[in-house]
Amino acid sequence: MNGVRKRYLRPLDFKLGRVDMSHGAGGRAMAQLIDELFAAAFANDYLSQGNDGALLPAQGGRLVMATDAHVVSPLFFPGGDIGCLSIHGTINDVAVMGARPLWIAASFIIEEGFALGELKRIVDSMAEAAREASVPVVTGDTKVVESGKADGVFITTTAVGVVPEGVLLSGDRARPGDVVLVSGSLGDHGMAIMSRRENLTFAAPIVSDTAALHGMVANLLETGADIRVLRDPTRGGLATTLNEIARQSGVGMMLEEAAIPVKPVVAAACEFLGLDPLYVANEGKLVAICALADAKRLLSAMRRHPLGQDAAIIGKVQEDDHQFVQMNTSFGGRRIVDWLTGEQLPRIC
Repeated sequence: MNGVRKRYLRPLDFKLGRVDMSHGAGGRAMAQLIDELFAAAFANDYLSQGNDGALLPAQGGRLVMATDAHVVSPLFFPGGDIGCLSIHGTINDVAVMGARPLWIAASFIIEEGFALGELKRIVDSMAEAAREASVPVVTGDTKVVESGKADGVFITTTAVGVVPEGVLLSGDRARPGDVVLVSGSLGDHGMAIMSRRENLTFAAPIVSDTAALHGMVANLLETGADIRVLRDPTRGGLATTLNEIARQSGVGMMLEEAAIPVKPVVAAACEFLGLDPLYVANEGKLVAICALADAKRLLSAMRRHPLGQDAAIIGKVQEDDHQFVQMNTSFGGRRIVDWLTGEQLPRIC
């Protein structure tokens, strides 16, 4: 991408036009697409340098970089689309490392014949999400592939952030006696995708929770609480995320089913489809593990943030050589919350 203005015979037709192979061929048509769509939507001083990469100012502290490919189907869903999702998801991967997100790079693989109007809608959504998060898209790339080889558009985003001194969050830091928290209700994103994919309607709408979490993370760090781990439970949901942490830290966990927040309409949708909400993807929630003494303080900080009003303490970390995640069920029994086998919900992000 670059921000150099050029003159063209006629502007792109964002109402009826479609992407063709020339838009990825490196010539005038590609330059026009970059100039009239991407550079216009993402405009900022770094992008307008017009080079193959962005020259960025030096930063103190430790840098964090995360990358994420987005292939969600459908491209537009209740509460969001592939555009804002690609910004939120990558910002969150950086934020849960304790970093302040600084910049994003974006790469597009677009299918020949894709409607320019839909592409503009996606790019505008990305640009709005980036502006709201104050994390600019500073460089990128565009490729066009033959019809039938990309399912519309695939987007890869990479984010860079900086970790303040004294902050260390890692999946290997959970200790027996620690407390497990979630910032809100589970399964909203995955079931919003499935309801649109399967043309299902419910008594209440199911809307994706896609959101950037770095503001909440900053508030949590400001409390001074002894936070061991932060994670965003995306693909594989809460269950997979906690199993990953248990393995990294060499511990077990005991959850309380009655404490885990799940909206009734999401629970009903999961039951209808034969899914377990613990394994359903989220895109605007985080899992926190902290020292017992700081759990209530961290919970209060979560609930003060607009994205954390339904936050809850859901379990504890315990010694377990087998590194099992277990759960006391609402019926008085106990079950193993095992790793997800296969892909419960493909193409969810």
